[in-house]
Amino acid sequence: MTSTVLLAVVAGLVSWVTAGYAIWQWGPGLRKRSVQCPVLKKRAKVLVDQREAKFVSSYAGLQAADVQSCSLLNGSPLTCGKDCLQRL
Repeated sequence: MTSTVLLAVVAGLVSWVTAGYAIWQWGPGLRKRSVQCPVLKKRAKVLVDQREAKFVSSYAGLQAADVQSCSLLNGSPLTCGKDCLQRL
């Protein structure tokens, strides 16, 4: 009986840890993404701010809200129109 209860407690803890890791890994926040730059026609690695998509009274998933940095710009400030947001 005690081994069954212990197994149930461990299984519950493992499922909570797995769910927490998934939210931390793929949830909102700053995430690195790989995109095709529509202006330069090259692959770029961007750091995007992912937020919840804005649809009334429903969970619509995540959308890229802003680009923080781009590998094609070599650390210079983002002065482009951020056209790659449409490709994410």
